[in-house]
Amino acid sequence: MQTNLDQLLEKVGCLNLTEGRTETAVPFFTLVRRNRPTAMAPGILTPSFCLILQGTKKIQLGQDTIYYGAGDYLVSLFDIPASGQVIGATRQSPYIGLRIDLTAEEIASVMTEADINVKPLNQKMGPGAYVGKSDEHLQFLFIRLLELRGKPESEIHFLSSLIKREMIFRLLTGDYGHLFIRRVFMDQQNEGIGRAIEWIKVNYNKTFTIEEVARSSNMSVSGLHHKFKTVTTMAPLQYQKQLRLQEARRLMLNGSANATAAALEVGYESPAQFSREYRRHFGLPPLQDIKALHRLPVREAFETG
Repeated sequence: MQTNLDQLLEKVGCLNLTEGRTETAVPFFTLVRRNRPTAMAPGILTPSFCLILQGTKKIQLGQDTIYYGAGDYLVSLFDIPASGQVIGATRQSPYIGLRIDLTAEEIASVMTEADINVKPLNQKMGPGAYVGKSDEHLQFLFIRLLELRGKPESEIHFLSSLIKREMIFRLLTGDYGHLFIRRVFMDQQNEGIGRAIEWIKVNYNKTFTIEEVARSSNMSVSGLHHKFKTVTTMAPLQYQKQLRLQEARRLMLNGSANATAAALEVGYESPAQFSREYRRHFGLPPLQDIKALHRLPVREAFETG
């Protein structure tokens, strides 16, 4: 008997995906195909729900290494620096992933409307990303999204938003609901670590102190350090540095800035310091790294999906 996962693979196979990311008519829904393994690459996990249909991925979150494969999904609840790679993909048996972009507002809206009252199993925080096992309900919702292909734009917009809300409902009420709720739970706290993360994202290219970050989220400095590292696997200033380096790389990749201009735009006062930290993080000096990325058939910065 054909499973929902089999049906999903069959439907995606009919799309003849090219290597890399494929956008769909549904604005929050993306498909990913990799025809070969990728190197371990650093990047940013953005808020999303990503299901693997075929293949295996490896992710490094702080000191933790996680492998996940067909039928598994990765949920990221915050922007979290991480490294990852696709393992063992070939043209005959490619890696296939499906990605849904999420927002905290959407999660909170579904919780309120459906009167869901899920609580974390305990008050301890954990990393703002986790791997779970999909069930047939979640897999069937992806089938419904794929079946919208070719429908009128108004129908796609209306029905896809309903399907997404049901996905969020299933994630909230499923076996991993206590983990999924963590984003909303933390944002609702007066001392929410989510506020500190958002504050750094807005101010990443400025010089600031830990005390300023702590005040922005009504936290003590010691509390901020502990909770921030638990959720993001790194200290606040490390997080800022990774955001700066990722943004500088993006600016150079799209040709809008050279290395010096990119360094200054993301907040570095010393191009030499930028070059040193860039090489330490990405493995090559800025210009060599960008040239190497342009030579690749698909740019391999790590991302969910």
